[in-house]
Amino acid sequence: MTVGLFVPCYVDQFYPGAAIATYQLLEKLGVKVVYPPKQTCCGQPMANSGFEHLTGGCNELFIKNFAEFDYIVAPSGSCVLHVREHLHDDKNEQVAETTRHKVYELTSFLTDVLKVDSLSAKFPHKVGVHQSCHGQRGLHISSMTELVAPEFSKPGSLLNMVQDIELVHLDRKDECCGFGGTFCVTEEAVSVKMGKDRVADHLKHNAEYITGVDMSCLMHMEGILHRQGSKVKVIHIAEILNAE
Repeated sequence: MTVGLFVPCYVDQFYPGAAIATYQLLEKLGVKVVYPPKQTCCGQPMANSGFEHLTGGCNELFIKNFAEFDYIVAPSGSCVLHVREHLHDDKNEQVAETTRHKVYELTSFLTDVLKVDSLSAKFPHKVGVHQSCHGQRGLHISSMTELVAPEFSKPGSLLNMVQDIELVHLDRKDECCGFGGTFCVTEEAVSVKMGKDRVADHLKHNAEYITGVDMSCLMHMEGILHRQGSKVKVIHIAEILNAE
């Protein structure tokens, strides 16, 4: 099995530690990982802003970089959802469709493909888990509280394998943080208020860290925590699962 590591722009530019941890974790689990160095943006920001018709170059380059791999894994729910739902190529739609179905968010890959049942990680801290909207409602990596259905969480099941970790119970565990990609730019005030509410829930339950599968959401909350002078830190789930 060979996996192509897909690293979103904001992870590459601002949080490379999340990408490195993803790479190291997959290797620990016996996966051959390759990072295509010519990869760029998947086109999600343009598509979210109403310009999906201008993402053809992004689609072509993504397919060129990743079509050959058995699986494609990324430490990002939102980027994976975008590729899964929007990757296309007018010249060869069959290749685009095949590539789409090989893209996985990290925790889904670990639980659904590798079927990980144990980890050697150790993280002796109180941690709050943020359920990102794209991951939860688009990729279905965790259950939604408004549905009468069995509860599950792929990130949660993996975190429960980590030694000495204490997961805090939130009042509104699947509430949006307000980031929403370009929403935080076009609706800044609403976005900030939502972020403050989301952060307050974690602070109320004495979390030392806030984790999740999307650094974009965590980046939004990190900014609010910083402005409030809080000592609470954000950390991508890969960095916890890879911790020693």
